[in-house]
This record gives sequence, structure tokens and C-alpha cells, in this order.
Amino acid sequence: MAQRDLAGYRVVAVHAHPDDEAISTGGALADLASRGADVLVVTCTLGEEGEVIGDTYRYLVADQADQLGGFRIGELARACEILGVRQQFLGGAGRYRDSGMAGALSSEHPRAFVNSGDAAVADLADIFTAERPHLVLTYGPDGGYGHPDHIRAHEITHAAAERVGGVGRILWVVRLREELEANLPTTVPHGWTAAAPGELDAVDACDTWVDLNDLVYTAKVEAMRAHATQVWIGDGYASVTNPHSAVAAGPVTAYALSNLTAQAVLRREHYKFGAYTPIEHRAGLLSGLDK
Repeated sequence: MAQRDLAGYRVVAVHAHPDDEAISTGGALADLASRGADVLVVTCTLGEEGEVIGDTYRYLVADQADQLGGFRIGELARACEILGVRQQFLGGAGRYRDSGMAGALSSEHPRAFVNSGDAAVADLADIFTAERPHLVLTYGPDGGYGHPDHIRAHEITHAAAERVGGVGRILWVVRLREELEANLPTTVPHGWTAAAPGELDAVDACDTWVDLNDLVYTAKVEAMRAHATQVWIGDGYASVTNPHSAVAAGPVTAYALSNLTAQAVLRREHYKFGAYTPIEHRAGLLSGLDK
């Protein structure tokens, strides 16, 4: 059983869509929660503009039944249960809509998150006021890989923190290029593609990281698996959502999103310092913050 050394700490992770919490920060969230921290995931949209892996629910997408967002609520609830964290939607479920990728017509929707203006900042400021987080996790200014909703999540996180007079610390989740490329699968399943050099978002340096022990790593993988319409884990397991198995070979567990580019679930999650209380190199995410 994990040592409950972080009891009394409060953490908020601000994410754009369901599945981001697991893919990007699932290891840190599971580690912090298992050690006693009170962890809240704030999800800004329902991910309505996502694509779907597998045939079972392929007609739920935005240009068909437009029911994917509601379905993803259940996936998110299960993922957060696995990680041991609380979850709420910014402004309430469905308040802000997935904007889609850069240049998509969906960004013109009046409820698109990119059009959220001051309302989203105010909604997040209310959460920060209620939670009084020691630590806030989100993306850097580029949103990690340039998705407009990720960039918007970064913007409102910093704006809301300023509005409430600051939070303990903001960290940005990143992927370290050296470790990412060293752990990519050596054999990819039929239908998947290997990532081209430099194709995946990554950085060359970070400020700190979280090592994922076996229990935390498993929780992250299983939380990712819970988002079965969005994430395909390459370990041979199938599901009702995607009744097709895929097996990848490599140093760590592999996965793919709907583009079927093979990626790696790293045994470390990497973070850069964003704002407020500085963090020492390689220190714990909450180090130097008083309860």
C-alpha cells in the first residue's frame, strides 16, 4: 500500500477533453491520489468532435448522431474511478463544446471552447476558489501538440489563477523526446503505423518527472483503456467497444489513437514549471509547497 504522505494536499488538473487526463497525466494523478492527495480533474468539453475506434459506436460522431460527447461521459467516469480522482466538467457537462482540430468548421460553433471568452475563466476561477489547489496541472502554451482546446485550457488556467490571486504551483505536462523515442514499439500491429522521426509531440528538456511504479503504471494503462472509443491499447485485449485485438512489441505498453500511429505509455511522466512557486530540478510535484 502506498504511503499516505500527501494527505492534506489539493491538486487540480485542467484538461480539454475526456481521455486527456489519462493519456497525459494519468500516472501523476494516480500516484498523487494513492499517496493521499485530494485530486480533481476538470474537463473542459465532452470531446464531441472526436473520432471513434471500432465499429460498434462509429455512428455516434458529430456528423452522424452527434452523441459521442454523452457517451464519453461514461468513459471518463470509469477512467477517473480507476485513477482514484474526482472529476467535474467546466461550467457543467456540455457547457463548452469540443472545438475540433485547428481550422475545423466546428470551431465556429457558438459553444466551441475556443469561443468561451471570460465565461470559462470565471468558471475555472470559481473552482480554484473552492478547491484552493496547491498544484495545478495543465498544458504548456502550445497545448502540447497544438490542439486549439488544449491551448485554450492553458490560457484559462493561467488567467483563472491570476484572477484568484495565484495558486501554489502550475506545471505543464510534456513528453521528453529522448525517452519517448527510445520506448516506441519495435513491432506494430497490422493496420497501425510506426511513428516517423519527430512526428510525435515532445520536448528536449523538462524540469521534473514522476516515476510510475507498477500499480500506478497499471492504473494509467487501465484508465486509458476505459476511453475505448478513443484509445486502442496494443496488448491483445478486446472490448465490446472495439472487438479487435492488437499486439505490439516493445519496451513498454503501446497504444494508438484514431490515427493508428503507434505510441508508448512511458514509465515516466514529464513536467515543466509553469508559474508561481518554482520547483527544483527532479523534485516531487508538490515539493516545497506547504499544506
